[in-house]
Amino acid sequence: MQNFHHDGICPIRDIISRLGNKWALLVLLALNSNGTMRYNEIQKSLGDISERMLSLTLHNLYSDGLISRTVYPQVPPRVEYHLSEMGFSLIPNIKSLVEWAVNNSNTIMQSRNEKAK
Repeated sequence: MQNFHHDGICPIRDIISRLGNKWALLVLLALNSNGTMRYNEIQKSLGDISERMLSLTLHNLYSDGLISRTVYPQVPPRVEYHLSEMGFSLIPNIKSLVEWAVNNSNTIMQSRNEKAK
C-alpha cells in the first residue's frame, strides 16, 4: 500500500500545495501566453485577483524558481516577470490539466448537481 504520510519533505504536499491554488496556475499560463509582463498587466489579464493575492502568488512562484523577475533601476521602479526555464518545463503539464478540465467540466458539474440534491 502506498502511503502519503508527511515524513520530512513530501514533494506532493510541499510542491503541489504551492501550485494547487487557481492563481498560481493562471499566472503561469498568462506568462506563457503573453511573455514578459509587468505586475499590472498580469493583474488585468486575470481580472479578479486581489493585489495581495497576486503579490503573494508572484513571490511564491519566484521563490520556487518558476518565474524570474527583472527590476529596472528607474523612478518609478519597473519590474517585469517571465517564466524561468523550469516554469516553461511545467507548462505542458498545466496544459494537460487544463485540457482534462475542459473535457470533463460538464460531467463534473452534472455530478455535483446530482450529489447536491
